[in-house]
Amino acid sequence: MSKPSPFASAPAPRLSEDQVVDYLRRHRDFLDRHPELVAELLPPEHRNGRGVVDMQHYLIERLRRDLAETRQLHDSTITAARGNLQSQQRVHGAVIELMNAPSFEHFVESITTDLTLKLEVDAVSLCVESARPNQPRTKSGVRFLALGSVDALLGPRNEVLLRPAIVGERALYGPAAPLVKSDALLRLAIGPAAPTGVIAVGSREPGHFRAGQGTELLVFLAKTIESTARAWLDLGE
Repeated sequence: MSKPSPFASAPAPRLSEDQVVDYLRRHRDFLDRHPELVAELLPPEHRNGRGVVDMQHYLIERLRRDLAETRQLHDSTITAARGNLQSQQRVHGAVIELMNAPSFEHFVESITTDLTLKLEVDAVSLCVESARPNQPRTKSGVRFLALGSVDALLGPRNEVLLRPAIVGERALYGPAAPLVKSDALLRLAIGPAAPTGVIAVGSREPGHFRAGQGTELLVFLAKTIESTARAWLDLGE
């Protein structure tokens, strides 16, 4: 078997797409110097019958695509902004109503009844830990959980937990539990002299609450409830 000649030239290295793009960016007059390549680079529908490349048609189509993408992005941004504003208005309205409650009992009842309408969700529960979790819920709708339940649900350090696809727990939602398909759990730490609690906000729509969603308004709502409860119970900070 003959050996390859030591004088044979090595095969030329293959260029990557990134290298080609980088070269064209550094030599912007390349197609001006090699116009014949344009006809080979463009698809056949952009050539007329005389073999002349229809660059105007190509550029117009590209501008149309870019404009459509820009409009879609603009519409998505506007829709998201409107949704955020509506959520902000709902939470702020709920907070004002809670702070204006004429009594502590009315304050608690507003949480368990009025918040459902204010937040446009399907269920809202106020739950607190108790050494007697099986006792009947109060007239204002407070539910009782076993000691340690809040940490077990949210984790020991989380203030908010968003669950996109669940079957609501009866301990949290009572008879409304089968309706709940996604929820937000908000920790309530009113003070050392008060039991740990949680606000459970449930929706029948899977994905209504989901990971990556902003939680600032929910945290604001929970902090307002904590502060207002401390004031009513005269617990201080």
